[in-house]
Amino acid sequence: MSNNVKKMSDDTHVAMPIRNIISIIGAVAVSTWAYSGVIERLNRIETKLEVKEESINLNSEFRINWPRGTMGALPTDAAQNRDIQALQLEIERVMEEVEENDNWIDEFEPPVEVQQAIKITREMEIQIVLMNIYTKDAKLLKKL
Repeated sequence: MSNNVKKMSDDTHVAMPIRNIISIIGAVAVSTWAYSGVIERLNRIETKLEVKEESINLNSEFRINWPRGTMGALPTDAAQNRDIQALQLEIERVMEEVEENDNWIDEFEPPVEVQQAIKITREMEIQIVLMNIYTKDAKLLKKL
């Protein structure tokens, strides 16, 4: 058995049919192509997953912080807030002016004629009530 074994070196010749060599080269090429395709597909899937996770995290942050107002406001909201603040300042200024000039309201009394008309009206109301009581009493006396 040891007689048939030859020493191998880089100059050793191997006799192999060409179709076997081509099929080995083809199998290696197909295997390499399939492996790189699988790796590329896995990389694409991992990238999509990372992008979706980032979107979910940003959405969660937005969902929590937007209503709190910690993420700012829309330009229209900011403009409305400025307008509201300006109106509040204007109302405060007007109210101060009204408070300064409201003596005529505090010191207002109706004219004497109106006061007399009110007194006469009250007296008439009292007389009407008394007349109603008197007529009811008279009707009761007639029944007895």
